[in-house]
Amino acid sequence: MTVDVHAHCIPEAVMDTLEKQGERFGMEIVGDHERRQVVVAGRVTTGPLRGDLVDLNQRLAKMDQTGVDMQMISCWIDLSAYALEAAEGARFSRMYNEGLAGVVAEHPDRFMALSTVPLQTPVAAAAELRFAVGELGMAGVEIAATVDGAELDDRDLDPFWEAAAELRCLVLIHPYNPLAGRNVKRYFLDNAIGRPAETSIGVAHMVMGGVFERYPDLQVCVVHGGGFLPYQAGRLDQAYRAKPGLAGANLTRPPSDWLKNLYYDTVTHSPEVLAFLVEFAGIDHVLLGTDFPFEMGDDDPVGTVQAIPGLTESDRQSILEGNAKRLLAGIRR
Repeated sequence: MTVDVHAHCIPEAVMDTLEKQGERFGMEIVGDHERRQVVVAGRVTTGPLRGDLVDLNQRLAKMDQTGVDMQMISCWIDLSAYALEAAEGARFSRMYNEGLAGVVAEHPDRFMALSTVPLQTPVAAAAELRFAVGELGMAGVEIAATVDGAELDDRDLDPFWEAAAELRCLVLIHPYNPLAGRNVKRYFLDNAIGRPAETSIGVAHMVMGGVFERYPDLQVCVVHGGGFLPYQAGRLDQAYRAKPGLAGANLTRPPSDWLKNLYYDTVTHSPEVLAFLVEFAGIDHVLLGTDFPFEMGDDDPVGTVQAIPGLTESDRQSILEGNAKRLLAGIRR
C-alpha cells in the first residue's frame, strides 16, 4: 500500500461553511468562479481556490493513475490562517479538522489526515492537536514554516512542541510565504527557489534554537526533500564550530545530527538528488510525497522512487509505504 504523506485538500464541507458563514471565522470569499480567493483577517489573501483541491472524484482518479493507494490529506497551506484572532483561529481549525475527518470517514481505505492547528495561540494549538489525534484519529499535523512572522524556535510555541512530542505524531512542515520582502515573482522563483528556501530557514531556526534538543521525540517531516537543508548541513555544522557562542548557543550536538533525525518527502524532481537524500538521512527517513494537486508536485511519485539509483526492492518499499506505516504505528493516542 503506497502512502503519500504530502497532499493538500479543502473538504467540500469546509468550502460550504466558508461560503455561508465565513464571518464566524474572520474570513471572506471574494471573486467568482476560478478567481475566488479567501481574505483572512482582512489582511491576508490566499491564492485561487482551485477546484482540484475540493473534488474527491478527481483526486481519487489521479491517485489511481499514479499508483497512490493512500493519501495523508492536509490543509491547503494558504488556509493555515495564523493571522486570525485566538477564538476565530481555534474555531476555524476545529471546523477544518472535522471536515478532513469527514473525508477520511467517507473513504477510509484511501485517506488519512493531518490536522491544522491555531499556532498563533500555542496552548490552543496543543489542545487541538490532542483532540485531532486522540479523538479524530488523525496522523498528526501540518504546520507552516513561519507563524504569521514568528519563527518556529519561538519559545512561546513550546506547549505545542511538547504536545507533538508526547503524541509522537507526524509534524509536516510546509512553506507558506516564500522569502517575504524579496522580489521572487519573476521566473516562478517564488515557488522554485522561495519555497524550499523558506522551509530551510524555518527548520534551521528549530535546529539552531534547540527545539529538537528540548523535544527529541518530535517526528518531523520536511517537505520538498528538506528544502536546501540536507545539502547545506556541512555549512550549518561549520557555523556551529566557527561561532559556538552564536550558532551553537542552544546545541550540544552539531546541527547535522538533528537534520539526520528528521524525515523528508520525495518531492525533489530528481532521482539522483533522492539518492543523496537517502545516503544523508538513511532509507528509513524518506517518505513518499506528491504535493497534490499543484504544478510543482510529482505526477509520477512511484516512478520517481523506482528510478532512484542504488536501492534494493526492500529500500523502495520502505519509502513507498514501510516508513509511513512505522510512524503511524508509533503514535501515542
